[in-house]
Amino acid sequence: MKKRGVKKVMTIIFSCAAALLLLAFITLFLASGFLQPQKYLQPWDKSYAKLHKDPRVQLAAFGLLAANGHNMQPWIIKLDKNDPMTFYLYADPQRMSPQADPLARQLMVTQGTFLDYVAVAGQKIGYPVTITLFPKGDYNEQQLAQSMSDKPVARVVLKQADPQRSPLFNAVYLPDTNRADYKSDALTKQQVDSLESLNEGEQITTKIYQDKANVRKLGSFAIDGAVIEAGVPRVTKEASDIFRPNEYQKNNYRYGFSFEGQGTSGFSLYFMQGLVTLFPFLNSEKAASDLMIQSTKTSINHTPAYAMISSRDNSRASQVKSGMLYSRLTLTAHNLGLAVQPVSQALEEYPEMSKLYHGIHNTYAPEGQTIQMLVRIGKPTEKVPQSMRRDVMDLISK
Repeated sequence: MKKRGVKKVMTIIFSCAAALLLLAFITLFLASGFLQPQKYLQPWDKSYAKLHKDPRVQLAAFGLLAANGHNMQPWIIKLDKNDPMTFYLYADPQRMSPQADPLARQLMVTQGTFLDYVAVAGQKIGYPVTITLFPKGDYNEQQLAQSMSDKPVARVVLKQADPQRSPLFNAVYLPDTNRADYKSDALTKQQVDSLESLNEGEQITTKIYQDKANVRKLGSFAIDGAVIEAGVPRVTKEASDIFRPNEYQKNNYRYGFSFEGQGTSGFSLYFMQGLVTLFPFLNSEKAASDLMIQSTKTSINHTPAYAMISSRDNSRASQVKSGMLYSRLTLTAHNLGLAVQPVSQALEEYPEMSKLYHGIHNTYAPEGQTIQMLVRIGKPTEKVPQSMRRDVMDLISK
């Protein structure tokens, strides 16, 4: 009788423990927003652009998928009221990242990434575009935010034509950034030639580095940049302020950072989201900084090559063109079976990064060029999830 009694008690204890564990998991997944529809992924649907009759809005929907700094999606579209085949792209001064990008250089690069996706999509859907940069003149740098509101980055004019086959178009739907490990395979000569041919004459160029000495040296710049950035509280706070820890916030804001950006998906995604939602201290600025350093080191240790985009000058137009070139690099890399990830912290222009900034420029841009992008590149070992995107109509100026 005593043995049966003990066995019964143990059964009750295990049953209660199992029930509590189940309750904990249910609570965790509910907190993560597991049951919420992922509205923030709607723009990635291949039928999304077709929901809009205006071809200008359709093209903006493709541009929305482009790579962009801090996933801020800082684009404003103004449709020409007098010409149904023209729209203007403005940089959104409300979506600057003044701590990490105090000179708004990355913001301008981001304008270019949008424009190149628009150009690739325009050829495919039968609306090729002509892009004119800064059609109303250059910015007033002393009143930059106001100037961004007053002057467009580009005028985009559509022309109706027969749709053209585009080998790059399908890559528009792939995540632009893959932070996972890359295989150790070196890029082939064909891959290198294809990527290095993506130049804007002699003004803006792409260079691939995959010899051991340069891979090691550039990897050190990338890691040192991450360490410095992680140690600047105002920069890390700027990033943590736009972190979306669960599905509710991702649907509400649809821009900024999330666990997907770190390559987390599936069960792990909801588990992490639930934990951080219930216990926010797990994603403190220090924890996030430590994770960034560790993930950067891991990524760099699994990087066979780097791509560098440099410009002869650092004008706003060159910054935009560098962004256009970066999008073309990304799409071409995807088409070649490769993945990319910017590791450009060493190129940021705040005081704490100054020594490293000058160090990489003295080494790789001795003739006064500006390095606009440093990118790890290689054959991916895994697929990564798509990141948040706003509704395209949020970009359209009323």
